[in-house]
Amino acid sequence: MKKILFSFAAMALLTGCMATGSGGVASRAASSPAITLPPMKTFSGQVLERVRTSNADIARDFLDLSFRLESGRELDVFTRFEEPITVKVSGKAPASFQHDLGRLLGRLRNEAGIDIRQVADGPAGITINAVTRSEIQRVLPQAACFVVPNITRLSEYPRAAQSPKTDWVLLQERRQMAIFVPVDSPPQETRDCLHEELAQALGPLNDLYRLPDSVFNDDNIHTVLTSYDMLILRTYYAPELRNGMRRDQVAARLPRILARLNPAGQRSPLHPLPDTPRPWIEATQTALGPGTAPAQRLSAARKALAIAESAGWTDHRRAFSHYALGRLTQSMNAELALAHFRAAQNFYTRSPNTQLHAAHVAAQLAAYAISEGNGEEALLQTSPYLAVAARHENGALLSTLLMLRAEALDLLNRPTEAQAVRLDSLGWARYGIGSDQAVHARLREIAALSPLKRSNGQL
Repeated sequence: MKKILFSFAAMALLTGCMATGSGGVASRAASSPAITLPPMKTFSGQVLERVRTSNADIARDFLDLSFRLESGRELDVFTRFEEPITVKVSGKAPASFQHDLGRLLGRLRNEAGIDIRQVADGPAGITINAVTRSEIQRVLPQAACFVVPNITRLSEYPRAAQSPKTDWVLLQERRQMAIFVPVDSPPQETRDCLHEELAQALGPLNDLYRLPDSVFNDDNIHTVLTSYDMLILRTYYAPELRNGMRRDQVAARLPRILARLNPAGQRSPLHPLPDTPRPWIEATQTALGPGTAPAQRLSAARKALAIAESAGWTDHRRAFSHYALGRLTQSMNAELALAHFRAAQNFYTRSPNTQLHAAHVAAQLAAYAISEGNGEEALLQTSPYLAVAARHENGALLSTLLMLRAEALDLLNRPTEAQAVRLDSLGWARYGIGSDQAVHARLREIAALSPLKRSNGQL
């Protein structure tokens, strides 16, 4: 299984040449004096949110996650590791990598109840290979990171990929997994890969677009394992389940398992969302995946929205269709893009499970407000979502929201506050965005939105 490179949620939140209501089109980034960046910030404590899904809905999700691949191929039997599970890191990794891995393994032990620990050397059930992005792309050009059964090193992959040993459908139990993550990416991207690929090495191999609060969703909005995900993994390693079980056997045991692990889910109302049709999935992947011409992207995004509308969806998938169209049209038609962003926000704000989704849209709406010189509106858009971005440990989003707020405060002639907020954004930007050059580029991009900077001759 793999995380696709340049997935839509990982793309830049803003475009540097955004049409504006008061100053035409910003054709180049604003210049700004050099800013010395503070040390990188990292996340520490985890604020857990309760699982709001009913156990009956979780049981259905668990079966679809566990007995099907993303390609749609069915799996005949249930597979997992037999505990205890050992994890080893191969290659040179920065300190932030080990910090994030240690936190993740701790959460897996405490929240998912999995007996998993890191070892320094010797054989291990899971080998995490710290490699470069280019090394990954040489073997899988569209992947940001991936996990493969029954190998340990990247050099084994090209030949093994052609053999039955790496075929997930033929797997009967999990004994050995290799994960490949890029350690020359921004620290947050590397961490995101750790969460997604380690979760799939341990548990579900499928992703479902219908899940609003899960890493097991190809929209890539959630990039850190959620409480829902930890419940899925805890269920995966329940003593009632074992390798080789068929779907009907697992289904028969799930109600009792979930009643024990998630008693609140027995009382939660059912919200069974319809399955996501393959044409919508394919249209969305065409619109947002790599290697697609702009005209094809736009056509595919329009098709996805038409399918969502025809199906009568009012959930996060309908919102995501609007969000995608907003992103793809904003450099061509600002007013149309704004209408799509507002439509997306209308759907996202209907559910407590899609606050993080709403935070991404809020960044876009705040950017439009700044481009129109409306600092008050930009502050209103960003205020509710700073805590949301922090709670979900999204440093890239948090830093962007703070940078937008700094520009809004400048528009309102509150320069001291603006400078403090901008400085606060930079430590998170070093974690979420990466290199000093990339952080400065994001600062310039957001500054370019402001008519105040244009009127001061900074463009």
